[in-house]
Amino acid sequence: MIDVVIAGAGPNGLMLACELALAGIRPLILERLTEPSTEQRANGMVGQVVRVLDRRGLYERLTSPGATPEPVPNFVFGAFPLELSDLPDNPLYVLPVPQRRIEQMLAERAAELGVEIRRDHEVIGLTQDEKSVTVELRGREPIEAAFLVGADGGHSVVRKLTGIGFPGVTADDSVSRMGQVSVDPGMVGADGGLAVPDFGVVPAFRHLRTERGLVAWAPFPDREPLLSTVEWDQPAEGEASLDELRASVSRVLGVTDVPLAPPTGPGPHVMRRLFGGNTRIAERYRAGRVLLLGDAAHVHSAIGGPGLNMGIQDALNLGWKLAAELHGHAPEGLLDSYEAERAPVARRVAMHTQAQSLLIRPGGEVTALRELFGELLAQPTTRQHLADLMSGADITYDMGPATGPLVGRWAPDLPGLREATRTGRPLLLDPTGTLDTGPWAPYVDTMTVPELDTALLLRPDCYIAWQGTTDDGLRDALGRWIRAV
Repeated sequence: MIDVVIAGAGPNGLMLACELALAGIRPLILERLTEPSTEQRANGMVGQVVRVLDRRGLYERLTSPGATPEPVPNFVFGAFPLELSDLPDNPLYVLPVPQRRIEQMLAERAAELGVEIRRDHEVIGLTQDEKSVTVELRGREPIEAAFLVGADGGHSVVRKLTGIGFPGVTADDSVSRMGQVSVDPGMVGADGGLAVPDFGVVPAFRHLRTERGLVAWAPFPDREPLLSTVEWDQPAEGEASLDELRASVSRVLGVTDVPLAPPTGPGPHVMRRLFGGNTRIAERYRAGRVLLLGDAAHVHSAIGGPGLNMGIQDALNLGWKLAAELHGHAPEGLLDSYEAERAPVARRVAMHTQAQSLLIRPGGEVTALRELFGELLAQPTTRQHLADLMSGADITYDMGPATGPLVGRWAPDLPGLREATRTGRPLLLDPTGTLDTGPWAPYVDTMTVPELDTALLLRPDCYIAWQGTTDDGLRDALGRWIRAV
């Protein structure tokens, strides 16, 4: 019997497989597609997920050897520029790498860890009992596993087969267009902005709202520029095309024409149209031996780029808990804490993406709201709050009786931490090297960090489960998250 079957070989499923493999579990990934998708989806990562990859030694695989993440000096929120350079603690990190490259890297890492991916394996049914779940496949023999994880996207077959509801709202009055283009080099300024005749400059990597819609210009240095729009109540039919995108940009900017040409570099190139959008969160993240991950558990607007930030951190949260359950080291209720911790995060992401979607709409009342919101953004405390919200730095998990200003929060960067967290094991940071973990010693790595004035116990997902200057409370904290056997 397989320990864990993961339905879906996207970035979330691959990250979960890597986490399980680090913990000594050999998962099996089933993917409906015969080959990796060439469709361009996310254009990079935004938020704590960038530091997550760094803590697992994966960031430099997408950048360059020895590279470390740095927070960005500015970003956007609801088509407002979000200045971050003056914040005392800027938590917002960005990694502009295409999703297909992220998937390729994670697939390579999974292969290194011994994970098997079976393509052309489509899940069509499942049954489960108290000990296992049987996965039925189209044209293939069923597979029995101890657990099944649905990482198969917003239209998740696993979620539907399990009967888990997916309540939320659908907005069907907008149309988004996106395509890679080429432009006359003379139109692009030194700062990357696009100079449009009869309008002015469309800034690079920002959302520009007008009374007619939204436009965004992204001149990536290593691939064709990406131009996108959002309009409301604009019908469209047939295949998406450059002519359609050009007309949409012209309408949003209120000009006669925008000189755009087809992309010149190697494909495949992005050219797509999307109608409306959904904000939905699964009623449950678990039904018996079936769990949901990433978009299978929550969908929302892509504005602000929160998707991979949330989905990959779902995987980081679930991986070590599921491994502990399979190894027999999980205290009662540990696996259920996955939903208890991650569902509130999904609700906050749904909240701020819906708020941003409202702020970009046309209309005089929205313009008035934006005027007020712009005044609030002049305050550093507002910008700090939004940066924490968008990055996920505001997440605080319930760690039970453990107390302290850092308890429940993501571990700050400390000397040696990047290397020590690559194993995916619990980690005790001890200033003195004298703390005793007792019967939990085989399950916890210990590192002496004289620079600290307090000891910290990190869960495998790098959240702090305990802090203190003596052994007081340490074993209680260990027992909450690990059953010593």
